[in-house]
Amino acid sequence: MSLSTSLIWLAVALLMALLLRPMSEKWHLPFAAVLITLGFVASEIIVAAGFDTGIRFHAFHDLIFYVLLPLLIFQAAFTLDMAAFRQHWLGILLLALPLMLLAMFICAWLIFFGIAHPTGFPFIAALLTAVLLAATDPAAVVGMLRKLGAPKRVCVLLEGESLLNDALAIVGYSVILQLALMPATLFSAHDAVIAFVVVFAGGLACGAVMGVVAMLILQRFTDTVAQAVVTLSVAYLSFLLAEKVFAVSGVMAVLITGLLLSYSQQQARQQALIPSFVDEFWAFIVFVAEAVMFLIMGVTITLSMFVHNWLAMLIAIAAVILARFVMLMTSAVLLWPVKSQRLSIADQKLMLLGGLRGAVTLALVLSLPTELDYWWTIQSMVYGVVLFTFVVQAPLLPRLLRRTKTLSSD
Repeated sequence: MSLSTSLIWLAVALLMALLLRPMSEKWHLPFAAVLITLGFVASEIIVAAGFDTGIRFHAFHDLIFYVLLPLLIFQAAFTLDMAAFRQHWLGILLLALPLMLLAMFICAWLIFFGIAHPTGFPFIAALLTAVLLAATDPAAVVGMLRKLGAPKRVCVLLEGESLLNDALAIVGYSVILQLALMPATLFSAHDAVIAFVVVFAGGLACGAVMGVVAMLILQRFTDTVAQAVVTLSVAYLSFLLAEKVFAVSGVMAVLITGLLLSYSQQQARQQALIPSFVDEFWAFIVFVAEAVMFLIMGVTITLSMFVHNWLAMLIAIAAVILARFVMLMTSAVLLWPVKSQRLSIADQKLMLLGGLRGAVTLALVLSLPTELDYWWTIQSMVYGVVLFTFVVQAPLLPRLLRRTKTLSSD
């Protein structure tokens, strides 16, 4: 299938998905679930009719990693509510950094021992799977939670946790992937730690420099269209310069750049009575980017995944839920001495169900090199977890929230 034909199918699928969006809102289903279902059904019909979808796994990496991923990270950082972040910084940092690492290693060990095939699925494969599943994406449900009157602190914690653990998971993914692709004799655990620190810190430094430069450039423009163009250009420049020129983390670079620009634009946002054009521009860009990824996921889902890897999917789902449960229980204990930061049982339940895996997890697994012997098993497990979070966890959130409100009013 030619590029033009693929674009036609994509445009038609996006229009059809938009027509189905009111249905997803009525049933309290994330729009991503509609996109995945539409992509799967459309691809099955196309293949059954004897056509080629034009989708090839080897073509995903550059599209996902260099085109779509910088947009997702920059928009999340640029639109972050800095005042709310400062108010709940302790809980966010605790969840997104040390406890995320704890949950990742718990998940890796559970997957490794659950599959119990050290030759075909070594521990490095389990660790790679766990780091892919470490990135949370509550964007699909936070809007719904706010409409239903969920506690603001829960929404802020979910958003702040997602932003930071996405960045950490992507950096960890890059390092662990290098380890998985190299012979064990050429790459030790010590080398992996050093590489992680260098890549992480280098990305921070690159992002700080690009952020300051971007703030100086933005001061010269009052036109909102020009400001939007500057933010888009800086998002890609910070990512690509870090990755291609300095060989450090492009994700950390674009994250820091976005946070610095968000801080510099904070007063303008507070004074505006309606969302600025720049914010709406980024909302549109990210909507299209996420829609493309979820449609690709639907297209690349195969029934053979569920036939051959259903047990691995169930193991991954159980590991993710158990690891997040331990993570939230630990955070509740650690935050208990700080009265303003305490997590109630109701908060923990909402955050357990609200820990969806979405766009970033999908972006990373779609960029997974196919030369890894176990790449299809990992992809199947990640797809299983993403589907579970959207089809099971997300629809349960409104019911849990209504029940929590009922109990609190009694």
